Amino acid sequence: MKLTITDTAWEKVQALREEAHRYLVLYFDTVGVGCKSNGIPTVRLAEKPRSRDIEVESETIPALVDKQQEVYFAEEVKLDFSNNVFRLSSKEGFLNALIPQAHLTHTDFLDEEPEASRGDSC
Repeated sequence: MKLTITDTAWEKVQALREEAHRYLVLYFDTVGVGCKSNGIPTVRLAEKPRSRDIEVESETIPALVDKQQEVYFAEEVKLDFSNNVFRLSSKEGFLNALIPQAHLTHTDFLDEEPEASRGDSC
C-alpha cells in the first residue's frame, strides 16, 4: 500500500502537526454508522503505532494503517487539501472528499481494540 501526499496537503499537515505527531494513520471510522463494515476512510495523526498497525509506503511522513482496516483502502491512496478540507482519493475516485482539518488531531481511534466477531448480520 502506498500513500502520496500532495504539497498542499503536506503544508497543512505540518501546520496541524505537533512535535509528538510522528505518524499519519489511515483510519476507517465506524463510529455512529452501525455495522462495523460500514464506515468512512479518513486520516489521523499519532504519536506511535498501535500494536495492530502496519506500515504504509510514504515519502513524506511515516504512515500506518490498522492491518484489519487495510481492506477498506485502495493500493494507492492520495491525500490532498482543497477548499479548507482534506481529500482522500485513489485511482477509482474519492474515498472521502470532506475530511475537516480538526479530524487529523482527534484521538478517538487510539483506545479502540478490535472486537471479536459477534456474528452481526449487517
